[in-house]
Amino acid sequence: MERTLSIAEKSLLTLEEAAEYFNIGMQKLRDLTNDDHCPYVLWNGSKRLIKRKSLEEFLYSQYSI
Repeated sequence: MERTLSIAEKSLLTLEEAAEYFNIGMQKLRDLTNDDHCPYVLWNGSKRLIKRKSLEEFLYSQYSI
């Protein structure tokens, strides 16, 4: 029996999952993660995965985005 993880249990999220989890639009996430040295993105080829905890910490430290 295969168990699926909820978004809150995953350490890496797709853009779609991150947009749903953080309630942020896809374009805003793309804007935030376009930098090659972004600390909360892991590139898997051309696919970007969001490091959930790192982005969470970044967002909590911001006044606005």
